[in-house]
Amino acid sequence: MKQRPRRYFTDSEMSLVWDRWQKGESLNAIARSLDRRHSTIQGALARSGGIRPAKRRRSRLALTLAEREEISRGMFAGHSIRAIASQLGRAPSTISREIRRNGDRRRYRANEADQAAWDRSRRPKTCKLVQNCALARIVENKLCKLWAPEQIAGWLKRTYPDDESMQVSHETIYKSLFIQARGALKKELLQHLRKTRAMRRSRHKTLKGEGLGKITNTVSIRERPAEAEDRAVPGHWEGDLVFGSNNSQIATLVERHTRYVMLARVESKDSETVINALIKQANKLPRELYRSLTWDRGTEMADHQRFSLATDIQVYFCDPQQPWQRGSNENTNGLLRQYFPKGMDLSNIHQNRLNAVARQLNERPRKTLGYYSPAEKFSECVASIN
Repeated sequence: MKQRPRRYFTDSEMSLVWDRWQKGESLNAIARSLDRRHSTIQGALARSGGIRPAKRRRSRLALTLAEREEISRGMFAGHSIRAIASQLGRAPSTISREIRRNGDRRRYRANEADQAAWDRSRRPKTCKLVQNCALARIVENKLCKLWAPEQIAGWLKRTYPDDESMQVSHETIYKSLFIQARGALKKELLQHLRKTRAMRRSRHKTLKGEGLGKITNTVSIRERPAEAEDRAVPGHWEGDLVFGSNNSQIATLVERHTRYVMLARVESKDSETVINALIKQANKLPRELYRSLTWDRGTEMADHQRFSLATDIQVYFCDPQQPWQRGSNENTNGLLRQYFPKGMDLSNIHQNRLNAVARQLNERPRKTLGYYSPAEKFSECVASIN
């Protein structure tokens, strides 16, 4: 079999690869469009951890090619360094250093000097987390607690508002994890991210919805009161089941106003078992903090009228195949996969373990809450009704 000759990416091809990757296209789709192998595209992207390198730019303070040509002409005409500097509006030391770096008066060439300056400027910038070990330790500690980089960055900004040395952007954290050449954070910390992948993936990556069951006598989410829709008032919850192997599942509940999470052990997904578990959870809260429940159209809620009768809580149902209508709950279910990966048997998970996980999620700062935690916001709601 004749081996395909090695082809290197041109700048324009690599730019196209990055454009399509950032739009969320798959590696296979990108490879087909460029007549390349899947592994070739993956290797090219993996060199920078799936993060597009910043485009190199010249400093606005650096000498331009036109200025270097003026220096060359001035020296050929026999002008002094001070005269050339005065003509260009530059310091004499700048002109003197430029000539010394690139030969002397007889060997200085503008084009060669300009290319040499561009080549010398290629150097890695020292990462902030390398310079500040105390900050790096804080970031590592929060990652080990399963905080997201954006939560860490927001919490640092709120905790150290007047100390920029103790603040770092979430992009810097991601780059330090995915680009190991930066030498700031250990690669092992990647396992603590919500999505444990070798390269960073575009936020535009397609998400697939799943078909849902049918139940009767439902009240549409479109009839939900405005106070629930705009999250202005606490007490409106979203719920769902998270499934594991061997027909196992747990019930998840999220309060829309505070993003407070409750988890319940469910031995079976039949409607009677699920409804009994939800009634038990509802009885743990003051009536003022449990006004409504929004669920998808899974058959586990077929007996929803019994739930409403027992708790005086109205249940609203999403439109078919529209999981985004329970956005807070969907996001929480994704977070739970850090603790309970897909394929894990959930039947042996004790309620105490579920309570510990819920507590950890509730103590994480949230961007949407101004980097306060759901626990802090929920405590304020509880205090307001007492």
